[in-house]
Amino acid sequence: MASGALYNPPRDVTPEDRNSLMPLLRQLTSAPDVSEEAFAARVAMLNRDGDGDAMPRQFCVVVPRTSDNCIVATASVTFEYKLLRSCAVCAHVEDVVVDASARGAGLGKTVVDACVQRARAVEGCYKVILDCAEKNVAFYEKLGFQRKEVQMAMYL
Repeated sequence: MASGALYNPPRDVTPEDRNSLMPLLRQLTSAPDVSEEAFAARVAMLNRDGDGDAMPRQFCVVVPRTSDNCIVATASVTFEYKLLRSCAVCAHVEDVVVDASARGAGLGKTVVDACVQRARAVEGCYKVILDCAEKNVAFYEKLGFQRKEVQMAMYL
């Protein structure tokens, strides 16, 4: 547990998390609301990967506050199946956000560590990468990440 009894350990997202997860994601970026049905369908797709599938696609981990089960931290890890390196796997960590009221409690480290643990469990996964704002580089370096090359984006 990241910080005593204030927060539960990280777990996979559930459809019941929608009402607290979507506002949390808005602290990171533009995250328009999605219908309960669309959210539940996406969660079902993500959770299919948690059933022992030998080739998971993605996981979304959340940390609920113990007092009200409100989601206060989250991160996702997506797996890229390559032809390089003898058909190796690369994990991408994304959408790391901790609620403003819970920052400084170690929850960012908690959710990133949960994603890295998932990556370590995938056979052939040789690296975990992420993109971050310049202001967050030192945080990720403390977690063992190294600055490497340059990120480029093309928004569609």
